Amino acid sequence: MAEPTLRYGVNGTSNLPGSFFEAASQDPDKTLLVAKKSGEWTPMTFKETEDQVRRLAGVLLGLGVKPGDKVFVSAENRPEWAVADLAIMAIGAIVVPAFVTNTEDDFYYIMSHSEAVVGITSGGSLADSVSRAASQCSGLKTMIVMDGETKSRSSKSLKVLDWSEELAKVDGPADLDDRVAGLDADDVCCFIYTSGTGGRPKGVMLTHKSIQANITAAIDLLKEGDVAEDQRFLSLLPLSHSYEHTAGMHLPFQTRSEVWYCESADQIANNLAEVSPTLMTAVPRLYEVLHDRITRGVKAKGGVSEKLFNAAVRIGIKRMNGERLSVGEALINPLLDKLVRKKVKMRLGGRLQFFISGGAALNPEIGGFFMGLGVNILQGYGQTEASPLISANRPGSIKIETVGPAVQGVEVKLTDETEIIVRGDLLMKGYWKDKAATDETIVNGWLHTGDLGSIDDNGFITITGRKKDIIVNSGGDNIAPSRVEGILTMEPEIEQAMVDGDKKPWLAAVIVPSPSLVDNAADAKAVQKAVAEAVERANHRLSKLEQVRRFLIADEAFTVDNAQMTATLKARRHVIREVYGERIDALYPKKS
Repeated sequence: MAEPTLRYGVNGTSNLPGSFFEAASQDPDKTLLVAKKSGEWTPMTFKETEDQVRRLAGVLLGLGVKPGDKVFVSAENRPEWAVADLAIMAIGAIVVPAFVTNTEDDFYYIMSHSEAVVGITSGGSLADSVSRAASQCSGLKTMIVMDGETKSRSSKSLKVLDWSEELAKVDGPADLDDRVAGLDADDVCCFIYTSGTGGRPKGVMLTHKSIQANITAAIDLLKEGDVAEDQRFLSLLPLSHSYEHTAGMHLPFQTRSEVWYCESADQIANNLAEVSPTLMTAVPRLYEVLHDRITRGVKAKGGVSEKLFNAAVRIGIKRMNGERLSVGEALINPLLDKLVRKKVKMRLGGRLQFFISGGAALNPEIGGFFMGLGVNILQGYGQTEASPLISANRPGSIKIETVGPAVQGVEVKLTDETEIIVRGDLLMKGYWKDKAATDETIVNGWLHTGDLGSIDDNGFITITGRKKDIIVNSGGDNIAPSRVEGILTMEPEIEQAMVDGDKKPWLAAVIVPSPSLVDNAADAKAVQKAVAEAVERANHRLSKLEQVRRFLIADEAFTVDNAQMTATLKARRHVIREVYGERIDALYPKKS
């Protein structure tokens, strides 16, 4: 195959659209993006994707978008999302993604705060909400919608255009390759607004260099598992999140891998079986859901099947930890591979090499459960401000209770308060229009993560808590709520939990019971009793300080819709505390 004739970047430095165009020129007919349309998985090649990127770049230039301008994007994961991202970057503009679960007010805030000049969205109620928000922004005059009609969404202040119609009108700009070649690695290419477990989100300014540092490190890591190139990703996490934006989109582009877009979180089990991915990035909540489904199914079968399954997990964990198997365990283990572990792998598509976990701390017991079943999980750690990858377990060396050592090109150390601080090319340029927060977060070139941790002699990092989330009880003891919550939710009766107890003598909790418990219980008293027994079991695995003394049953599940979870399924503790604060306080004895 002929070598590409174009060299992108300045003085050999790389930029993201340039890397994509180089990959496309080397393998134009290779499948890249695959989405389900009218019930059928429909592929797009590198060449077809590149053609759309060039056309959309022409549309944006025709609308007057200039280098440095911001373009708002909110859509479900789909090929057009990737096309939009690449086209915006290719003309030197800045991508401003937003979660589809945001409220109209959230959309307005991000559009106005970022000073976006054009918006891109999908269709349906999302397009309605985005368009209404855009109509209130003085600087945003044009919206491009991927699906559906445009007239009803247009107004005096906002012109709404149809994606397909606009792309059909233009060819790629003649000077686009020159524009891409002129991009500097230090140019800001993306604002990722943090999902906000507290307060208004901040616009994290990421550069070509910071994201590329992550990609280079990820490729280095995946090479150890021989899964660095020509893989099949199943994309589930929102592309508006830095984790999926880097690891689920730009990484596959540069490794010439396929990206298949999951239909929805509800369809994950079906899509895993249909797509047969080799790699998948996900947050711990996915593994918790899969764990729950698998264990419930096993329990329902009971008998020999349940005994064999439990043996597979137990023996697998021993093997993972390097413990010596008994003669009986060594004899039965190959049989368990066939009767249990192979079936679990087939439920995950049959070809999965690694789950890559990030976005929040993975409960070690959940991780051990999957590892015991022969499903490899590479738990990593990162922050949006670090593009986001900081550390990860490597294929040849997994300590599931840790987030692994720092990845290539990253320095990590602890402050005297055991806060994790980070240095390297992966760091953001700062927060948009917030110098004070930038100066507080990046000090002398080190990113202060706000996470507390420890680092062992081999460099493996363990996250012990969040500086701002740490509960300090009335006795002055520090307690990490995430650990307690993780152990509580291991109990089958408990779906979600939020622990409270700052300045109090002991811990209390807000608990969401599992749907199956609620469905099968005779009444509310039966639910309360079952949850109390589950809390008691969990307490046996916790220190005296960490034990939950009293709890209340939540009115509803913590969800994105009720603002009690972020779009990446992390509990918004301050919101839950606002809803249940009075009832939590009532659990404690009144002061005389």
